[in-house]
Amino acid sequence: MRFFKKLFKGLLFLVVILFVLGFFFREYLKPNYKGHLRLDNLKDSTSVYFDDYGVPHIYANNEEDAMRALGFVHAQDRLWQMELMRRIAPGRLSEIFGKDMLEVDKMFSSMEIAETSKFCVQQLDKNSKHYKLANAYLEGVNQFLMDGTTPVEFYLLGIQKERFTMEDVYNIYGYMSFSFALGQKTDPLMTALKEKLGEAYLKELPLVTPKNYTKIPVWNTDNIKKNFTSKVNKVLDESQIPLFMGSNSWVLNSNKTKSGKVLFANDPHISYSQPAVWYEAHIVTPNHEMYGYYLACSPFPLLGHNRDYAYGLTMFENDDLDFYALENNSKNKNEYQSEMGWEKYTIKNKEIRIKGGDVCVHSVKYSDLGPIINDIFPDVELKSPVAMWWMYTQFPGELLEAVYTMSHARNSDDFRKGTHLINAPGLNVMYGSKNDTVAWFATGKLYENNKGVNRKFVLDGTTDYDYPKRYLDRNENPYAINPPQNYVYSANNQPAAVNGFLYPGYYAPDNRARRIEHFLNTDEKWDYSNAKKMAVDVTSAVTPTIIEHLGKSLDTTEFSMNEKKAWHILKTWKGDSPLNSVASTIYYKWEYDFLRNTYEDEMGKDLFLEFLRTFTLKKSIILQAEKENSIWWDNVHTIMKEPKKDIVTKAFKESIAFLEKQLGDDIDKWEWKKVQTVEFQHPLGKVAALRPIFSVGPFPTHGAREVINNQETRYDSTGVYKVKAGPSTRRIIDFNDVENAVSISPTGQSGNPFSPHYKDQTDMYLKGKFRKMLLNKNEIQKSENKIIFTKN
Repeated sequence: MRFFKKLFKGLLFLVVILFVLGFFFREYLKPNYKGHLRLDNLKDSTSVYFDDYGVPHIYANNEEDAMRALGFVHAQDRLWQMELMRRIAPGRLSEIFGKDMLEVDKMFSSMEIAETSKFCVQQLDKNSKHYKLANAYLEGVNQFLMDGTTPVEFYLLGIQKERFTMEDVYNIYGYMSFSFALGQKTDPLMTALKEKLGEAYLKELPLVTPKNYTKIPVWNTDNIKKNFTSKVNKVLDESQIPLFMGSNSWVLNSNKTKSGKVLFANDPHISYSQPAVWYEAHIVTPNHEMYGYYLACSPFPLLGHNRDYAYGLTMFENDDLDFYALENNSKNKNEYQSEMGWEKYTIKNKEIRIKGGDVCVHSVKYSDLGPIINDIFPDVELKSPVAMWWMYTQFPGELLEAVYTMSHARNSDDFRKGTHLINAPGLNVMYGSKNDTVAWFATGKLYENNKGVNRKFVLDGTTDYDYPKRYLDRNENPYAINPPQNYVYSANNQPAAVNGFLYPGYYAPDNRARRIEHFLNTDEKWDYSNAKKMAVDVTSAVTPTIIEHLGKSLDTTEFSMNEKKAWHILKTWKGDSPLNSVASTIYYKWEYDFLRNTYEDEMGKDLFLEFLRTFTLKKSIILQAEKENSIWWDNVHTIMKEPKKDIVTKAFKESIAFLEKQLGDDIDKWEWKKVQTVEFQHPLGKVAALRPIFSVGPFPTHGAREVINNQETRYDSTGVYKVKAGPSTRRIIDFNDVENAVSISPTGQSGNPFSPHYKDQTDMYLKGKFRKMLLNKNEIQKSENKIIFTKN
């Protein structure tokens, strides 16, 4: 008995020791928000105040010192995120995650983003202001890397520290650009559908802009058998890195606001993740002030504002990535047919290091048009070699200078010059200033093709007829400056024609655009109060219309009591999706079953699943619902020819039966909050034991697909809606009261799970609340959390 008492005491002592060690280790890993620190190459003392949400406000006597301090504090809160982000483009995720990331690394290393980054850095003017400031930022990052606390993820994954370089900055820009490109998800799929079903079926899909589509106003003076699209989607799903998805923005001039000053709003839509995408920081020097939103390892903010102007981004959704089918020389497989005759492939061996010491070497052929995707995914069955042509690698831009220029502009003309430096990705850059200028500019190197060339399909690469015919002058890009409607906006919808030319792209359905115009095309005057409500609006502009169209073909004669009640709820629904909505639960299940019954029999399961992940599918819903006659209504697996009524009614009955099984017979309890949730997932949160430490959530959430408060979920059969993407921040700036501008983050400012600012904004975000973006020096300097950097 005495032995067991001693053993128990010994074990208890060991547990206490481990707890104490764990506590001190946790405290050691926390970010440091106060004290005196030395910073290499600093010219003068620099002060950093951290506000109540951990946002640094940096006061320096010169901008290079400010950038060194920014790099240090950015790394302190987001070093793990920086490490993760810099690895994807060069194909280095397998080094830390193992062989599960091998396909991801193969794809990205083959795309030559890293080689493009190296070229761009070589072209930089080393005496330019933007280069010197970016270099100062990297010095700050690297000092924290070497001298600061090592993130817990580095310990868990065994990551060796490597200094950050300018190529890392460009690699992150390159990944961002690829995630904006949608051609890789659409062109091969449409080609496969065309070859399987023929032209008649595709004519009824919205591959061209529908007649009643809401456009952004412009104002100015048998090739693919096993679908490549599914491979790309699988790789992107596994990549651990957030994808850039879409966005909303609207900018109102003095005629639309209560104060008579410009009001600016922006909420970029990006895959949810933890840490959050944006790092906020406020810089003040004698000659420069900017409250900015920074990507990991980006020296300059992609979103920002000061007392003079504000800017933000949405995705343009233009087509800047195309596929070309080539023909190999039957006598020499290393040659391909071109307009000039037989050309030799360039063959490169890509080396990928895998955690544990293994090395994978894969060979990739390159034509003048780009990498051959057959070599990237050898299990994708292709009749001929297919090359991927991408604007970002074909015409490397000047992204570093572009973002610097936009964040340092003296006026709208200066700002616009910065947008002209971007070849890819395509962006809608939104702008508003205190002098009553509102504007948007579509960025990117745009081009025209010969008549009859449809870039929604794999093109012919054996001649130059399908190649870009003419590159547009930058002034031909869509834009609007101070338009007569007194506002500009973007919801990833297609811009109106310029000189009779509608620019090809993969534009979002106009659901959000219609809702934004619904709010803004009134006599209502705007301020912070109603702008906040609009930013978190959860009402769809189109679902009531879809229900009306489908309802005309719904056979209710043999409905059960629950089916009758469900239909009554939908008929009276306004299209809103709060947490207690029952109609949302019914509608979104019916929407999926309607799509499945309409398209899956012709497409087949695999192609249908990929079709569900395209904007083409989203745009087709209302168009198909309107049609009484369509080639898609007939179920090709039955003898009879089904009319619309059969498909719509069958889908509705299946949905109600499913929901009864899933949620019970009491329809009043089918609340939206029971089926739609959001989790802000950290890569290590996929390990069950680590999930409570690193990931945030899951939580029930309001909103739905393609409403202003866009909550992006997959179309699938589960009846459960796990939100994958949504507003990565919400910002509102009223130039009548710029010091009370507001914002919110989905989780928090810090990427350190032991920081008090890791998830301190989550509850506010989920409730549609905001907090201030401080500019007032007196308010800022009340903070007790202050670091003073001095030179070594």
